[in-house]
This record gives sequence, C-alpha cells and structure tokens, in this order.
Amino acid sequence: MKGNILIADDEDMIRELINITLSKEGFTCFQAGSAEEGLDIINSQQLDLALLDIMMPGRSGIDLLKDIKQVTPDTTVLMITAMNDMDTALSCIHNGAEDYITKPFNLDRVLLTVKNTLEKRRLVMENKEYQANLELKVREQTEVIRTVMGEINLAYEHTLAALIRALDAREKEVGSHSERVMAYTCLLAEKAGIGAEERIIMGKGALLHDIGKIGVSDNILLKPGKLDDEEWKVMRQHPKIGYDILAGIKYFTDAAELVLFHHERYDGTGYPHRAAGEAIPISARIFSLVDTLDAMTSDRPYRKALSFQAVLDEVVRCSGEQFDPKLVDVFLSIPKEEWEKAAGKTL
Repeated sequence: MKGNILIADDEDMIRELINITLSKEGFTCFQAGSAEEGLDIINSQQLDLALLDIMMPGRSGIDLLKDIKQVTPDTTVLMITAMNDMDTALSCIHNGAEDYITKPFNLDRVLLTVKNTLEKRRLVMENKEYQANLELKVREQTEVIRTVMGEINLAYEHTLAALIRALDAREKEVGSHSERVMAYTCLLAEKAGIGAEERIIMGKGALLHDIGKIGVSDNILLKPGKLDDEEWKVMRQHPKIGYDILAGIKYFTDAAELVLFHHERYDGTGYPHRAAGEAIPISARIFSLVDTLDAMTSDRPYRKALSFQAVLDEVVRCSGEQFDPKLVDVFLSIPKEEWEKAAGKTL
C-alpha cells in the first residue's frame, strides 16, 4: 500500500520516528513543524492522509484540519493528541478528522491505524468513483433512450401522416383535411389558453379524428346521395371505432378522447353519446369549431368553398347549439390571416 502522507508535529523526534516507520512501508512522507508549513505542503502536494498534532505553536492542528478539509476534502486526517486532551480529539472528529492517535503511542499501532484508515479511504474513493461512473452511464443511457424514443415517435408520426393521407384520399378530400384541422385545433387551443403539452395531444386527436372510418364500407362512406337510417347507424359508429383503435395504443391513448367525442354537439344532440355542454371534452368542443371552418371553406362535389365570412355567420348562428359559446368568442377573436397562416391555405 502506497500513499502520500503529511506529518505535522512541532516535535522533531516524533515526526522522524513516524516518518521512518511509514517510509519503511513504502509511504511517501512530508514533514512540517508547524501548521503554516503544513499548509504550504497541502497547497503543493497531493496528499492521501495527514497526521496532525493538535497542540502546535501558532496555528493549531485544529486550524490545519479545517484548512485541509477546505482545500482537499478527500484527504483523510488523523489527529495526534495527549491522553488528557480527549475532548479536543473528539471535537476534531466533528470537524472532519477520521480518527485520533494518543501520545505516547506505539509505532506498530500507528502503522496499523494508518493502513486501516487508508484502506477505508480507498474503498470510499472507489465507491465515489463508481457512483460518478454510474451516474455518467445513467445519463448516457438516458440520452440513448431519449434518442430511440424520439425516433420511435417520429416513426409513429410518419406512419400516422401516411395513414391519414390515405384516409383523406379515400374520401376524395382535396388537399389534406386532417392536417388542416390539426393546425386549426392547435391554434384555437393556444388562443383558449391550453398548455403546450395538451395542445400536442389535441393535435394528434384532430389528425386522427376520422380514423374510425376505416370500419365504414365504401358503399356508405362514398355514397353520392343521402344515407338512409341504417346507413347512418353504421356511420355514427365511426367515433367509437376510432376510439377503440387508439385507446389500445399507449402513444395515442390521450388523443383518443377527442376522436370519441368529435361529433357531439354542445346542446346534446350529437353522437354517439349525446353528451352536452362541458361533459364534452374541451378538445372535442374546439375541434367542432375548426372542423366546421375547414368543411365550409373547402370545395365539395355538391358546392364550391364558402367565404370566411360565411363561416363566421354560421359559428355565431350555432353558438350555444352546436358550439360552446365561450369558445365561439375565442374563435371570432382570431383574424382570418392567422387561420390562413396555420393551415397554409387562403380562405
């Protein structure tokens, strides 16, 4: 076992006896006859252990102990004290000393104490290094996991976008209805004071709002004329079908709520649950408004796109019936230019 040791004692003979004993065991020793000399050595050498006499002329060993713990806190300290000064020795332990050696001392006992103390220090330092390396590895692994999760989420988003475009194309949508209502939903939600994380969830729900139409046959979905009662029963199931699809996918669980409620009306005449007022999640109440905005301002086989003013008139007319009046006020406060910027479309 090797190490650098400071021996600070104002008695030359004691310093030399300890120095000879420890040097024979392979330790490198530095001697100081005062606390001041000891401090110089502390500042110039990397020490593993310090043996400090408590009573020295000028600054005491206690002062030097405090200096060591401030300058090099990992240096272990043993105090040297007379038998009649045990209280002081114990107080040194409270100030950071590891242990004490009493005068007159047995050199074999000093050597054993030094070896045991340095072995304990070695174990403590190894543990600290292990903990530091462990924390570094945890941070590194956390970054790896975040990167992988980011890639998985990105893959989800790309797959999702492709699926939604396919659904829009199936219904002969011009452009991407689902991506526009997602942008509109996020804009209205922001203006309504919804937090960023919740807006992201709402955006996913808006993008996926019609995913349940996967379960509706083309004969019904693409029928050019009006649907009969039986066909409407099938069509009205698509919010529930969409919810069941998404509720089983953890990544989309929170977004599924909007999908389930997106055809409910504020007055309770919507479907599939005939929910009313604030029993309808705010995400679905927001979506109801922006879905109307996109539907009215998009070309349909049976009519051309209507004006933005026509949308405003319809929103005002249906406030309290189809739409939440409070959200209607927020909707009306948003300039046409902001809607156009959100969806990249002229209204």
